[in-house]
Amino acid sequence: MTNPTIAQKGPYATRVSARAVYWWCACGKSKKQPFCDGTHQGSSFVPVKYEANKDDTIYFCGCKGSGQAPLCDGSHQRL
Repeated sequence: MTNPTIAQKGPYATRVSARAVYWWCACGKSKKQPFCDGTHQGSSFVPVKYEANKDDTIYFCGCKGSGQAPLCDGSHQRL
């Protein structure tokens, strides 16, 4: 498996809505970061589903190296 492209060296602070579904880009090549735009097709990457429990601001991983994907776990600090 190839490594994902680092979209940015930090998280994407994103406002989410309760009960909404979001698809996080795992490959790092989407033009709609942090969300999937289908660019991964033909690769081994698949987007990760995130369902919001409440209206909130969350931090989606931008470096694509989080151990808690799709959420940021601070992995970008080791880049």
